[in-house]
Amino acid sequence: MEAQSVAARLKNSGLFRMQGLIGGKWIDAYDGKTIKVNNPATGEIIAEVPCMGRRETNDAISSAYDAFSSWSKLTAAERSKYLRNWYDLLMTHKEELGQLITLEQGKPLKEAIGEISYGASFIEFFSEEAKRVYGDIIPAPLADRRLVVLKQPVGVVGAIAPWNFPLAMITRKVGPALACGCTVVIKPSELTPLTALAAAELALQAGIPQGVVNVVMGNAPDIGDALLASTQVRKITFTGSTAVGKKLMAGAAGTVKRVSLELGGNAPCIVFDDADLDVAVKGTLAAKFRNSGQTCVCANRILVQEGIYEKFADAFSKAVQHLQVGDGFTEGVVQGPLINEAAVQKVETFIQDATSKGAKVLLGGKRHSLGLTFYEPTVVTDVKNEMLIAKEEVFGPVAPLLRFKTEEEAIHIANDTNAGLAAYIFTNNVQRTWRVSEALEYGLVGVNEGIISTELAPFGGVKQSGLGREGSKYGMDEYLELKYICFGDMNRK
Repeated sequence: MEAQSVAARLKNSGLFRMQGLIGGKWIDAYDGKTIKVNNPATGEIIAEVPCMGRRETNDAISSAYDAFSSWSKLTAAERSKYLRNWYDLLMTHKEELGQLITLEQGKPLKEAIGEISYGASFIEFFSEEAKRVYGDIIPAPLADRRLVVLKQPVGVVGAIAPWNFPLAMITRKVGPALACGCTVVIKPSELTPLTALAAAELALQAGIPQGVVNVVMGNAPDIGDALLASTQVRKITFTGSTAVGKKLMAGAAGTVKRVSLELGGNAPCIVFDDADLDVAVKGTLAAKFRNSGQTCVCANRILVQEGIYEKFADAFSKAVQHLQVGDGFTEGVVQGPLINEAAVQKVETFIQDATSKGAKVLLGGKRHSLGLTFYEPTVVTDVKNEMLIAKEEVFGPVAPLLRFKTEEEAIHIANDTNAGLAAYIFTNNVQRTWRVSEALEYGLVGVNEGIISTELAPFGGVKQSGLGREGSKYGMDEYLELKYICFGDMNRK
């Protein structure tokens, strides 16, 4: 499958949108400026999209604000039907949408189509959950009172999404927001806006009223500032780096907005002596190399107990050796390019730092012969805590192995970070699974499993990995306000 022929076919599908969406209308930037969208696997320019800023964002906010009064007054069953229609359309077009992700983001096509199913599952789940927003009746302290608790939508939501999951990170936010009765202004990454625009086109086709879903992209600081400054935006939801998350959190203070943040991780993957070697290798491989290591829940540090260290390093390296790198449209490829040159340079800096401090490259450790932003799947041994690669998120296909002696030491190393998103443990000891899972300061723990994300479970971190949870019934709470109503004089006949 050739990227160019895929692009040509997609352009005829009606899903290849290259304008922003404000109030149900597809529009260009007001000053006519554009930004180029590249295919990271070939370097080719696929499209030019509007480089929007403050003015366009303010209009998108006004449009969402105007739509809120009618959308929030629909019954939950009506909103549920719209979301179900949207889900059906996403699934009907999953092949084209998957191709669009591979084109602009680079992940292998099979993985990209998997993301469409995963992303759409949030729309399906929250279409069902819309009908389950229950209030409460509280026993009154006085005979003539009645106390009631309602749940109501927070209002207009600013949803800022990253490039690594161009559909799923949007649907995980927009699904619950719309289900609760909120309206949204979406800002996709300027690196991968086409998937978001295609999804927005399908939202319109699903009958979701104009203004409920708006999409702006371009000048990220200007768009972010407009969302933060507006008193009409009542909530910001963001997935991305911890540094940007802190800025948004500080900026939200000016208008006291609700904020949910899903930020960077530094996931430990702990392999104990008593682990099943095959299960540990398979699980660690999946947790590390999915999306070329560009996920916030990727195993960033692989902690291996000394009794199994050599055996694991050997088996793991053999498995990594078989990972096929290439253009995501090529059959059999499991690792695509990194998103851009800056991502490759970051990986190179981390490797250089580690080797200068005594780490050894067991496999890979350099740019791939394919050129551009392809990087060889890499395994590094003798990694120590003080190395950059163990302290910060590498966000690339590099697996650092650290040695440990005792369970207590493993827990200490794992928790010795400001991050607290995902952690993984491999062991056959039932008591240990429970003990270690409770001791790990992380929002998610995978036990003998490397792929744990699902729309059914709450996703989010502790410490500097964020605030709030996405997915599951708990994901609805982020978009609802509680209102207490006290009825007095209720004994009068």
